[in-house]
Amino acid sequence: MPAGLVISAPASGVGKTTLTLALARAWRNRGLNVQCFKSGPDYIDPAFHAAATGRASVNVDSWAMDRGGIAHLVGRGADADVVLAEGSMGLFDGVAARGVSGTGATADIAEMLGWPVLLVIDPSGQAQTAAAIAAGLRDYRPGVRLAGVVLNRVASPRHEDLVRRALDDAGIAVFGALPRHAEISLPKRHLGLVQAEEQAEIGKLIDEAARFVAEHVDLDAVLQSAAAWAPQPAANGLNVTPPGQRIALARDAAFSFVYPHMLEAWRAAGADISNFSPLADEAPDASADVCWLPGGYPELHAGKIAANARFRSGLRAFAETRPVHGECGGYMVLGTALTDADGVRHEMAGLLGLETSFAKRRMHLGYRLAELAAPMPGHRPGARLRGHEFHYSTIAAQPDTPLAVVHDATGAVIAETGSRRGNATGTFFHLIAEDR
Repeated sequence: MPAGLVISAPASGVGKTTLTLALARAWRNRGLNVQCFKSGPDYIDPAFHAAATGRASVNVDSWAMDRGGIAHLVGRGADADVVLAEGSMGLFDGVAARGVSGTGATADIAEMLGWPVLLVIDPSGQAQTAAAIAAGLRDYRPGVRLAGVVLNRVASPRHEDLVRRALDDAGIAVFGALPRHAEISLPKRHLGLVQAEEQAEIGKLIDEAARFVAEHVDLDAVLQSAAAWAPQPAANGLNVTPPGQRIALARDAAFSFVYPHMLEAWRAAGADISNFSPLADEAPDASADVCWLPGGYPELHAGKIAANARFRSGLRAFAETRPVHGECGGYMVLGTALTDADGVRHEMAGLLGLETSFAKRRMHLGYRLAELAAPMPGHRPGARLRGHEFHYSTIAAQPDTPLAVVHDATGAVIAETGSRRGNATGTFFHLIAEDR
């Protein structure tokens, strides 16, 4: 029977991902099968999980998914020895208004699955106060159980001793303490970690993290703190419809933000996926019946995309007879132009009138609920789509017919409506699931 554990923290940037990867690889090195999940809308971390475990990881999200969909996804851990769910942000951080089965908080997943929480605490700039924070998290919400803590970035043995004593007085187990160790720092950029597939040395970095954590953390005690878990049969899977029977999917360093559960659901429904690389100046597969451009980092490659005539002409030819859809960065590339961070304007595909700019960065972040005013690939007018938006571009022009009425998690209508023109559609949000 698998043992389940949630890895969380009081806030972002404390070391959840590094600890998750290290534990997963360390236990895998001991011969255990480890399955990871990511709580919340993060399309980067699952690839790191897969690199550490050798098993595909997917997102589980209480705001966008119902309990049946979450049970369906976590059921893949039934044959594992250890199942780790990495949280996002702080343990109780979600949105103000409840979604399908929760607010999107990591605590929702911990309570739903009955898995205890391993807290990563960074006591930099404090000592005994770290115990007060851990105790507050332990007692904040009935139904969420704390397994214990791992301290990260402790300054000295004396510092560690002060924090350990305070946690012991609070009745909270300390499984280990990690000194600062630059060799296991994961590189970052403006949308989060540099993606796993872009890091040639990712295997060595994870190995070093596993070695370092095994030296400073009681792996056996952590494993014993996990809850025995018997996966419950899911009454239903996710409500995800493939956009077509044969999908031409843009996949490279500029187009990589795809939730793994979406691709799996498309394939499970019988769709074929044909990848192509706009950065390699490839056109979409002419035999496909729909083209999908996911998000990613087009702003870092705008000059190359603008110069790749075969890609742009092939995409325009495809759109003459078949639907093309873009999400976030893909939506920007379907537009008329993209201005990069240096203020240079680059011509894009021109299938939509959208113009975006990174010259004056402005963060757009949050859950989105869209009610379609017109069809988009795989979804009918009136469909309610749940997704997540995260980018730093501003809209210079969005002249086409709006695709949807889009609300944020509070119910407020937002300006990022998406667009449609002919066979082309686009949204700023990344689709997670459709309401039933």
